[in-house]
Amino acid sequence: MSKLAPENKFLDFSDYGRTPARWIAKSLLNTKFTAVHVTILFMICGLYAAYFMLKGNYVLAGGLLILKSVLDAADGELARLRKKPSYIGRYLDSVFDLILNFILLYTIKTITQTPWELMLIAFVALQLQGTVYNYYYLIVRNNSEGGDTTSRINENSFPKALHGENQGVVNVLYVLYVLFYRAFDRVVITLDSGAQNVKHLPNWFLSFASFYGLGFQLLIMATMLALGLINYIIPFFIFYSFLIVVLILIRKTIIK
Repeated sequence: MSKLAPENKFLDFSDYGRTPARWIAKSLLNTKFTAVHVTILFMICGLYAAYFMLKGNYVLAGGLLILKSVLDAADGELARLRKKPSYIGRYLDSVFDLILNFILLYTIKTITQTPWELMLIAFVALQLQGTVYNYYYLIVRNNSEGGDTTSRINENSFPKALHGENQGVVNVLYVLYVLFYRAFDRVVITLDSGAQNVKHLPNWFLSFASFYGLGFQLLIMATMLALGLINYIIPFFIFYSFLIVVLILIRKTIIK
């Protein structure tokens, strides 16, 4: 089962790890590893990336960020191969992503002695960028026949646990998701609520939006680390957010 129906698939620049992710998922298909185990692995991978940054090994840290992106795709691939969509996996994935983003930026702040204020602005910018991409992506995904629908545009109610899931665990992770993400979701929906009424978001627009996907963000971060540009990472992600205005204006003026 794919996230999108075939006719709605587009060139996703943040999804460069999909091919190795499928290979990993297929390798784990007949093992005891679950999608949640893979999600935990990507969290560990991200933590090691922060550790090696502190040790000054920026190339290895960048490589681990790329591996984290691959594993981030592999957990969903494994769940789809087994035809076991999961709210636990969906929320845990998002909660881990936000925690790792904060840890990575805090690590960079520590190394570069960047002021707290700028680090927090960069963190908010990073989250808003990812939320913008996810918003447009989910509009297409939820309207895609045959696509995966465990993610919702408006997370405003407790979902009913799927087969094999514990409702209590789903509820706890849902609350964490709401605490971490609701403010970002509300900002983006407020800025472009009309996008939900658009019958079709063209593939070229989604490809443009994918430059804000988490995978591409981590690719940028990894590249800057490898090039010795760690001092510019926090300022870059602050200014990179200005493209959000361009993206929303394109949607509002061209795609109706």
